[in-house]
Amino acid sequence: MKPLLPGATGPDGRPVTLGVMGGGQLGRMFVQAAQSMGYFTAVLDPDKTSPAGLVAHYHIDAEYLDEQGLAQLMQRCAAITTEFENVPAPALYTLGAHRPVSPSAESVAICQDRAAEKRHFVASGVACAPFAVIEAEADLATIDAALLPGILKTSRLGYDGKGQVRVNDRAALADAWRGLKHVPCVLEKLLPLQHELSVIVARGADGTVVQLPVQQNQHRDGILAVTQVPAPDISAEVQQRAIDSARRLAQEMSYLGVLCVEFFVLQGGSLVANEMAPRPHNSGHYSVDACDVSQFELQVRCMAGLPLLAPRQHSSAVMLNLLGDLWFDERGEERTPPWADVLALPGAHLHLYGKAGARRGRKMGHLTITGPDAQTARTSALHAASLLGLPTF
Repeated sequence: MKPLLPGATGPDGRPVTLGVMGGGQLGRMFVQAAQSMGYFTAVLDPDKTSPAGLVAHYHIDAEYLDEQGLAQLMQRCAAITTEFENVPAPALYTLGAHRPVSPSAESVAICQDRAAEKRHFVASGVACAPFAVIEAEADLATIDAALLPGILKTSRLGYDGKGQVRVNDRAALADAWRGLKHVPCVLEKLLPLQHELSVIVARGADGTVVQLPVQQNQHRDGILAVTQVPAPDISAEVQQRAIDSARRLAQEMSYLGVLCVEFFVLQGGSLVANEMAPRPHNSGHYSVDACDVSQFELQVRCMAGLPLLAPRQHSSAVMLNLLGDLWFDERGEERTPPWADVLALPGAHLHLYGKAGARRGRKMGHLTITGPDAQTARTSALHAASLLGLPTF
């Protein structure tokens, strides 16, 4: 692929346009990164008020499998990416037949199906939790008792803790599978977790792979709440193993683009892969403020065929996820969070996503606190959490 250089123009005399399937906050931050480098941008999303669509040069208001919408996106764009893993793979196959698409439909298809994802871990020699695939009632009787207690997860469309049920025995497993409407599921053995971390890699068409620093994460109710970088509790040896595993998973898929791999560190220090996201990830948002190359610039560079440089972290960082709950007081009445007090803190960088209305559990933005060292950033982030009424970490 010939590089799509910043500042180049297309046949219509306008700057080269990069497209994204999906109009959420990840698409918005991709659009902003692409525009800062001089590209025009187009977003396909059925929501007229989508965060990315509101800031893109072109918003194609269409469903993801709409033929006319896909045709418009192809007509507008020189290259196309996706902002979330549940974009239908057939749409990416259609786009990929006519335009460079990164990541490919094949890679996205692996990442959007837990069973395929687990098989990819195994085939790549990357450890994961012991698991079994359940696709029919008869599979319940064949489950190895050693997998219980475990977590039953839907194979598709599960995210932020949705579509997951903890089960202790066979009876609970059967009830949970029926409660999930008999859809294909993966049962994972419950493991003694010590820490959560993620690695974000970017792989170019020439096989070059770079990565962001290892991120240590904390989830609440299945949703990412806090990311700390450098990872305060993860040894250098474990971090290197995670980086090597993430790079291997990308290489084995011939992946093109930004890929996030989430890992669990178990009690005793062993490392297992949890899941992959074929896109930038919440845990990498800090890179906009704390690194010289953000995960979104890496996404632009991958799809445009530009050189990939290893990001350099110039500031320690703590990222706090901001959910819609912050916009309501204890009585359930709407309020405005104390942004003036938060922004008075050293190193505070507020990112709100331009969503029309706050709802409990809805991702409304994130706050990144940077500092000259990890302790300074953590102290300021704990102060911010206190001001916002968030739990400590």
